[in-house]
Amino acid sequence: MRKFCVLVSGGGTNLQSLIDSVQRGEIQGQICGVISSRPGVYALERAEKAGIPTQVIRRKEYADAQAYDLAMRDAIKATGAEFVVLAGFLSIIGPQTLRAYPNAIINIHPALLPSFGGKGYYGLHVHEAVLNAGVKITGATVHFVDEGTDTGPIIAQGAAEVKPGDTPEVLQARVMEIEHRLLPQAVGLMAQDRLQVDGRQVYIKEEQI
Repeated sequence: MRKFCVLVSGGGTNLQSLIDSVQRGEIQGQICGVISSRPGVYALERAEKAGIPTQVIRRKEYADAQAYDLAMRDAIKATGAEFVVLAGFLSIIGPQTLRAYPNAIINIHPALLPSFGGKGYYGLHVHEAVLNAGVKITGATVHFVDEGTDTGPIIAQGAAEVKPGDTPEVLQARVMEIEHRLLPQAVGLMAQDRLQVDGRQVYIKEEQI
């Protein structure tokens, strides 16, 4: 059973979907730690209710980005994690952490990448941009994290219709339903070591019987 650490910054609805999927046996892995970039967020309470160890690592408590990166890397390693899941984590993953977990850090993004991704595209800002662009289809993307922002190899995507009269909040709720389904599926494959990266392509290996 592979262990993974979840990084959060907010309410933790995607974290809850992972906790529920592990408890139902749909993810054959163990959440060995939850690390938050902010204190007092509800995601920490969700983890504590599930008996998962938690830790807060705040960027402003470190002299620079390199020191923060090293602290994050060491904190993840201390949990015993074999891979990492970003579930609404709003800080940048630094090079030391990336090197420690090559092709082993997964992120969920609330749009169909490569559209509506990159710096500044997070939370409601993504859905505001989608509505302003007038596109008819949006969705969610699970991808590996690389040195860029929302640029890593794509693992899975799910689509959602953009409906007339949608507000950013309404659209966010519709996309979140896809996130809560898509992220556990991808993490489940990662926990079974069934994801193979070849350049920009991610392949799903056949299940071993």
